[in-house]
Amino acid sequence: MSSFYEQKTGMRLYPGTLNVELPSPYSLPRDVIRLEANEYGGRVSVSIVPCRIFNRTAFLLRTDQNEQGKGHHPRNIATDIRLRDAYQLKDGDMVEIEFL
Repeated sequence: MSSFYEQKTGMRLYPGTLNVELPSPYSLPRDVIRLEANEYGGRVSVSIVPCRIFNRTAFLLRTDQNEQGKGHHPRNIATDIRLRDAYQLKDGDMVEIEFL
């Protein structure tokens, strides 16, 4: 992931995310970290929410369109390692995410 995410989160994120399906609707809190499309020359703005997974600092990434129910991006968790490899995850595995 680009240095734009690192500037916002303080963490060098692994270039890839873990797509997650939450068991119930989750609306973003008011105090999210924002990466605006015009900041990085992109087409979508992203809300970044600190969380923990496997007792690691991580971030939920959600585009504005996805938050409005119109987007096509999955809900993603990003951290500094490839979670699938580090924890031998496969499609359909259950994981616990703690929002901070």
